[in-house]
Amino acid sequence: MLLRDIIGQEKLKHQLVEMVQHQRLSHALLFVGPEGSGALPLAIAFAQYLVSSPATTNEVADLFADPTALTKQVHTYNEPDAIADLPAYQRANQLMHPDLHFSFPTITEKPGQKNISANFIEQWREFVQGYPYGNVFDWLQFIKAENKQGNISADECAEIIKKLSFKSFESPFKVLVMWMPEYLGKEGNKLLKLIEEPPADTIFLLVANSEEQILPTILSRCQFIRVPRLTNNEIAGALEQRANLSPEKAQLIAAMSDGNYREALHLVQHSDTDFLDQIRDWLNAILKNGPLAQMKWVDEVSKLGREQQKQFLKYFNHLLEQSIRIKVLGADLPLDPDLKDFALRINKIAGVGQLEAIIQELDKAVYYIERNANAKMLFMAMGIKFYHIIRNKTLILT
Repeated sequence: MLLRDIIGQEKLKHQLVEMVQHQRLSHALLFVGPEGSGALPLAIAFAQYLVSSPATTNEVADLFADPTALTKQVHTYNEPDAIADLPAYQRANQLMHPDLHFSFPTITEKPGQKNISANFIEQWREFVQGYPYGNVFDWLQFIKAENKQGNISADECAEIIKKLSFKSFESPFKVLVMWMPEYLGKEGNKLLKLIEEPPADTIFLLVANSEEQILPTILSRCQFIRVPRLTNNEIAGALEQRANLSPEKAQLIAAMSDGNYREALHLVQHSDTDFLDQIRDWLNAILKNGPLAQMKWVDEVSKLGREQQKQFLKYFNHLLEQSIRIKVLGADLPLDPDLKDFALRINKIAGVGQLEAIIQELDKAVYYIERNANAKMLFMAMGIKFYHIIRNKTLILT
């Protein structure tokens, strides 16, 4: 992928290219960005630029020097968009360039088999092409890890040391993209000397969600590249172009995704109308129809997958945030008619403090679902809390 194909991050793209063209590129960069910000596709596009773009020439260091004097290498670089037709880029774009290497969390498929990235390289190419904004959960599901925990093993560290010890085949650079160094654990100590004193023209690009779980000894050897969350306009623009959404629909989903393009893509897969009807049924069961209706609703929602339950809760959360905006700023906000009607109705039965209390409960529920909470117990408990928050005006925050 080309740098221009990456959503947003225009300032970072410019800075990265300048680092290369002005010979200021560090041998170890750590891209740190929250889920859905595009840190992985940005690092891969940059790696493809590095192995595709440079052309190396030799020139004598001093015009009047001894002809037998050593010459120095001078790298010249194409512009990022000018590499699209180069054969080296075509190989890099398919993740098959001999000087472009990858390391990522994997599992042991069979007893006695080495746990290394090379065993999953075909799946990795397919995953990056189809789900570049996916997270580790998506990747482990993609390789059918089931209940196995992914990691970057000692065998993988040995493989990295081995393949980076060879000379590059055709590019002046050898580039290793390591995704999720958080999964290294103590095994990362095997790479410290290599990262600190790498072979000539070897570049490490590490991509992480957070530096907190990375070994401090590795952090101290890297230059940080902070990848910020995407803006709502960047996500909306991408959804219009790539998912063929209307501007209004794209803006709504972008506002709900909180700068996370992966989240936005998941929201696109679900019908907002269905979610709105489910919310109405839930509130009617809680406030009007009684425990039996609530139990029936909980049985239905518990059949949904974990991801869809999360999307439902986040959509409900977004509706309540819009309700608060209408109550505070007035009813003239440019919103979808169905959404505005819901917001006005719920504002009649709950104040700002009550809506904020429900939002907190929804946020906590998303957290619990991510940690495999029992869906029936969770939604039933939320229903009871919502009843007391709305009917008794009691703010239950525990």
